[in-house]
Amino acid sequence: MKYSGGCHCGRVRFEVESPADPEVEDCNCSICAKAGYLHLIVPRSRFRLLQGEDVLTTYTFNSGVARHTFCSVCGIKPFYVPRSNPDGVDVNVRCLDAAPEGMRIVAFDGDNWEANAHMLAHKSRES
Repeated sequence: MKYSGGCHCGRVRFEVESPADPEVEDCNCSICAKAGYLHLIVPRSRFRLLQGEDVLTTYTFNSGVARHTFCSVCGIKPFYVPRSNPDGVDVNVRCLDAAPEGMRIVAFDGDNWEANAHMLAHKSRES
């Protein structure tokens, strides 16, 4: 299935391909909990930025591997390159125009990221 989404002001728009019933993570780490991010991790080939590259800004911290991208106009983080899957893209389900009807939300213990990150590694692999 193809889903469209974007930031709050509409300057950033994207498409993502995902199953109709994806498993998405609700992470309790410091940045995700504060932002209310719901993670849909896909291979990079299943994500397409349609517009807004010129207004995206990037934030990195800790190891610097994750590239958190934000709209510089409205401040929303619609997607990013996650540390757990640097070969993929992590889309915020809350930024999709319509969420996948069959999605399953599972808790992810990002507070203990080092011990749990391996559980996400398969999500950016082509199937």
